[in-house]
Amino acid sequence: METHNKIAKGLTFKYLKNDLPAGLVVFLVALPLCLGIALASGAPLFSGIIAGMVGGIVVAFASGSPLSVSGPAAGLTVIVLNAIQSLGSYEVFLLAVLLAGLIQIALGFLKAGVIAYYFPSSVIKGMLAAIGIILILKQIPHAIGYDKDNEGDFDFLQSDGQNTFSEIFNAINFIHPGAVIIAAISLFILIMWERPFLKKFAFFRIVPGALLVVILGIIINNLFKANGSPLYLTDDKLVRLPVAESFNGFIGQFTLPDFTALGNYKVYVVALTIAIIASLETLLCIEAADKLDPYKRSTPTNQELKAQGLGNLISGLIGGLPLTAVIVRSSANINSGAKTKLSAIVHGLLLLLSVIAIAPVLNQIPLACLAALLLVVGYKLAKISLFTSMYKLGWEQFLPFVVTVIAIQFSDLLKGIAVGMAVSIFFILRSNYKRAYFYKKEEANEGHKITIRLAEDVSFLNKGSIAKTLEELPEHTKVVIDGSQSHNIDMDVIEMIHNFKDTARLKNIKLELKGIPAFTGVAGH
Repeated sequence: METHNKIAKGLTFKYLKNDLPAGLVVFLVALPLCLGIALASGAPLFSGIIAGMVGGIVVAFASGSPLSVSGPAAGLTVIVLNAIQSLGSYEVFLLAVLLAGLIQIALGFLKAGVIAYYFPSSVIKGMLAAIGIILILKQIPHAIGYDKDNEGDFDFLQSDGQNTFSEIFNAINFIHPGAVIIAAISLFILIMWERPFLKKFAFFRIVPGALLVVILGIIINNLFKANGSPLYLTDDKLVRLPVAESFNGFIGQFTLPDFTALGNYKVYVVALTIAIIASLETLLCIEAADKLDPYKRSTPTNQELKAQGLGNLISGLIGGLPLTAVIVRSSANINSGAKTKLSAIVHGLLLLLSVIAIAPVLNQIPLACLAALLLVVGYKLAKISLFTSMYKLGWEQFLPFVVTVIAIQFSDLLKGIAVGMAVSIFFILRSNYKRAYFYKKEEANEGHKITIRLAEDVSFLNKGSIAKTLEELPEHTKVVIDGSQSHNIDMDVIEMIHNFKDTARLKNIKLELKGIPAFTGVAGH
């Protein structure tokens, strides 16, 4: 395996044989998601494609991330939908997207990306597993031919009035045999394509299984149509990409923001909201993508905020939705064997090509094909082995992990992360509470000698555990409280230790303080 330093050097065509097929797979995953998110956001369908193109081309060029892929985010759909309504027009909303990009660029220069280093690993892994489970649950209806809910709707409560679980039970009543056949064949091919014995043949190494699945899906459905079979999938079960009749028609699908709304304070509120949420989602995705990266490269987070800001600025300027780094596309990219950012750029260029030249062909792709592809992506994110490995790490890692998984299922990404973070912080505080000091009891000439050696850093969070230990010290003992190895002792703890002197006398405890500052009302040591 090449060293990560060789792999990580910016944009290169050295790994084209890896990045080109990976970019194709990401394109196939991103296409329906871009359209579905635009539809769920109440925005023009083409706006999702614009955001996908900008995320793939502009952001990938500017980003320092080798494998993450950006585009319109499912987590912003409700915000976009409400913002368009409250601002009165899509053009005014585009101005807010542009301003959000400027805010993100400023956050990058202010080095706000440092927040990414404070997401616990257990929570990030929980997020990955949760996204995998959501992908599986959300794609089951599409795989059996029930396409009422939009692709890209990842929230528990769906736009069609159902929730994630009720949608599956409801879909059983509307099973389409043609979709089931195509999805089953697609799944079989995708699973077999990963088998090591097939990789011995050049064809299986060069041609992505996803491409074969899409081609076969189109052929099979057209055979159904030619034979007049009821198995034929109609347009509502196929990709629905806007088709421009001419080049002028294509250009006409781009929209400029309404700069006359610069005096509207609501625009700035929406811009700030988008900037903050998009930045958080991006940083979470970047952290997750770095963990999935087989070369374990580290993405410069402040550069990523600037890149995302540039992307949103341009997307807002030409009519696109707000974008973030997206874990579904990023994980599909990594699982497809991508090695550099070229794969993300290829995916963006393919989105551009698709709307210029091949939209009629792409509109023949059955959604059941793409559902099979996303089912495989979901499985790879939420393997049973991930759960077992987290369980082996102990409850301090497993509980925040599993709580994050469950919370995201029943809410959304950011709310689920917040719940997982709360549980993780609880364990951090609990650990801090327990490890404030070293306690040693030994025999001495005058009786028992107890040494309490304080930790390197003793904060007010340790006050409770130290107070409990002092309260339980037995009578007629010699006690040494040693703070000589501590770099910092909180003022509350210093005050409590000095107050203990009176209690020690009453219990006939001989108290010796080492390295404990005098209590003067000022913390420090």
